[in-house]
Amino acid sequence: MADHPLEVLLRPPVELWSGIVALSAGIICGTAPSTLMMTPSVGYTSAAILAGLGLYRLNQGSQILRYQRNLKRLPRFAMSSSQIPCYRNHLYLGQGFKWGQKHTQRLKDTLSPAAKRYLEPSKIYSAVRKFERDVENTGLQALGRLTSKDHVLNPFRPLPPIGGNPAIHAVELNEEEVLLPMSERVGHTLVLGTTRVGKTRLAEILIEQDIRRGDGPVIVFDPKSDAGLLTRMYMAAKRMGREDDFYVFHLGFPDISARYNAVGNFARITEVASRISGQLSSEGNSAAFKEFAWRFINIVARALVSLGQRPDYNNILRYVTDIEPLFCEYLEWWLPRNAEQGWVEDINDMTHDAEKQYKSNPRLAKHANARTEALRKYVEQMGVSDPIVLGLLSALRYDRTYFDKLVASLLPLLEKLTTGKIGKLIAPDYFDVNDDRPIFDWTQIIRKRGIVYVGLDAMTDTEVASAVGNSMFSDLVSTSGMIYKHGFQHGMLDGKANAMPKICLHADEFNELMGDEFLPMVNKSGGSGMQITAYTQSRGDIEARLGNAAKARQVEGNFNNLIMLRVKEKDTAELLTNQLPEVEISQKMTVSGASDSSDTENNIDFTSSTQDRISMLRVPMLEPSHVTALPKGQAFCLLDGGHLWKVRFPLPVEDDEEMPQNLQALTKEMEKNYHTAEAWWV
Repeated sequence: MADHPLEVLLRPPVELWSGIVALSAGIICGTAPSTLMMTPSVGYTSAAILAGLGLYRLNQGSQILRYQRNLKRLPRFAMSSSQIPCYRNHLYLGQGFKWGQKHTQRLKDTLSPAAKRYLEPSKIYSAVRKFERDVENTGLQALGRLTSKDHVLNPFRPLPPIGGNPAIHAVELNEEEVLLPMSERVGHTLVLGTTRVGKTRLAEILIEQDIRRGDGPVIVFDPKSDAGLLTRMYMAAKRMGREDDFYVFHLGFPDISARYNAVGNFARITEVASRISGQLSSEGNSAAFKEFAWRFINIVARALVSLGQRPDYNNILRYVTDIEPLFCEYLEWWLPRNAEQGWVEDINDMTHDAEKQYKSNPRLAKHANARTEALRKYVEQMGVSDPIVLGLLSALRYDRTYFDKLVASLLPLLEKLTTGKIGKLIAPDYFDVNDDRPIFDWTQIIRKRGIVYVGLDAMTDTEVASAVGNSMFSDLVSTSGMIYKHGFQHGMLDGKANAMPKICLHADEFNELMGDEFLPMVNKSGGSGMQITAYTQSRGDIEARLGNAAKARQVEGNFNNLIMLRVKEKDTAELLTNQLPEVEISQKMTVSGASDSSDTENNIDFTSSTQDRISMLRVPMLEPSHVTALPKGQAFCLLDGGHLWKVRFPLPVEDDEEMPQNLQALTKEMEKNYHTAEAWWV
C-alpha cells in the first residue's frame, strides 16, 4: 500500500512474514536479551523498535488481506430506519468514497489474468455450493441448509446474491459518509437504475430523513404502490409524532384514501382545461381534436366558476355530455345582471312560441327544453359580448352527432376518471357530512408541512394513473408559481411576505407521470423551494414519454445531481461517464530480446535483455461497462458540481413497531398485488 510507481495489491501478503519475524525477534530481545548478548537496556530498546516494526508490517499485510477479501465479499452494512443519520444541512446517501485516479487504476488491475484467483470463489466454496444442490431432496438436506446459512460463524456461507462486480466498491478500504449539501437539493436530483437494483431502498433512506427533518412538506408519488415504502413513511411520521399530518391518497384503495380535487384549485381558470385535455393524444390529426376539447372544457369551467361552483371531473363530464343545462343555469344567473327590464316576460313569450312550434312539428325541436330555445334567441337578439355567453352559445349550436365526434377521445377519459369509487375520490363532495375522509390541497399541505403518499395504482389502470398524476403535477406547478410570487404564507394572518418553504418531492417512476407540465416544474420550481428527486430506469423512458429527444435532454439538463445505480443501456450509462474527465493510469510492459554478435574476435556470441517498462496511459475515469456491472444496492453519484462518489446503501432492518388497523389492511392488500424490489439482497 506504499507510495510506489506501481501499487501492487493483488499478490501474496509478504508483509506478514517480515512482521512475524520482527515481532518474534522483539519478544526474544525483550524477554531474554542475554541470549543475543545484549544488555537489558539495549534489549528493551531493540524490543520496542522491533515490535513497532512488526506491528507496522502486520498492519500492512492485514490491509492487503482485507482488500483482497473485499473483492469477493464486502462487510455487511445494515441500518434500521431509526438508525439512518439525519443532518440539518446535509442529506445522507450511504457509505462510500470519492472516486479518483487511484480507483480507476485499481479497477483496471483487477482485469489482469493474474488477478483471477483473487476475484473468484475458491474451489472449496464451489464444492460446498454443489453439495447443497445435490442434497436438496435427500436425507442430508439439513446439512445443506446449515452450510447455506448467511451467518458470520459459517465458514462456507454463500456470497450475497447482489450480482455485478463487487470489486467496483472494494477498490477503497476507507469508507466515509456520503453527504449531499441541502443547498444543492434545489438543483434537483435524478436517480437512474434498472428494475430490482435498489431504487426503492434509496427512496426510503431519503424520505426518512426528509420526514425526520421536519422543515417542510414531503410529497411522494408512487405509481406502482409499494407497500414497504408506505409503511416506512408512516413509521417515520409516527416516530416524529406527526401521524395527523400524514395523508394517504391511493387510487387502488379509495375507501381509506384521502380525497383530492385535481382540477379544483388553480391560479388561472385556463389550468382546468389544460390539466384535463393534456392527457389526450396530440399526435397527427389528434392535435385538432385536443384543441377543441380544451376549448370546450374551458367554456364549461369558466361558466361554473362564474356561478360559484368548484370545477371537478364529475361536473365537467356532465356538461361536456350535455351543455344545455349549464347554458340555461348560467343565463338565468347572467340575465338579471345584464338584461333590460321586462326580459322575463319576453323570454316567457318566446318559450310559449317555442313550445307551440315543438308540438306542431317535433322535428324542428333543436333542444330538449323549449326554454333553452327562448334563451338562445333572446341573447342572440341582445347582441351580447360576454365571452362566457358567446362560448356557451357556440357550444349549443353544434350538431349533436358532429359534437360527439369532436369529443370522442375526451369522454372515455372523463368516464374512466369518474366511474365507481374513484369518482368520489378525485371529485369530492365538499358538503357530504357523512364522508369523513379528509380533503387536501397542495397549499394546505405546504403550509402545515404535511406528509403525503400518492399511490396511483398504475398497474391496474395506467391511463387513469397518468391522468391523475399529471393533474397533480400541474397543480403543484401552479402552486409553486404562486409561492414564487408571494411566498407560501400569502393571505395568512401575520404571514411573512415572500417566505419560501422547503418542499421535498419524490417521484418514483416519474416517466409514467410526466408530461409537458413537468418541464417548468424542474426548470423553474427551485426558486419556490421545490426539491425534486426523480426516479426512473433509463433515459429512453423519458424520451418515450415525451416523444421528443430534445425535450428529454432538456429535462435531464435541469437535474444538477445524478445518482446512477446499475443500468442496462449504454446510452443511459454515458449520461454519467461523458461528464467525467480522463485520468492517467500506469501500465507495465515486459520487453525481452536477444542479439547475436558478428565480431569473431569477441568472446561474446550474443546478448539478451529483459526490461520492465512503466508507461502512462490516458483513459476515461469511468467506463459505461462499470456502471452496467454495479452490484445491487450500489451507485455512482455525481454531486456538488461534478464530484464523483461511489456509494452503497444500507440494508434495511425491520422496525418492531405496530401500524394502525386501516394501514395494516392497506399494506397487506398492496403486498398481494405488488412484490417490492426492496429485498434485492435475498
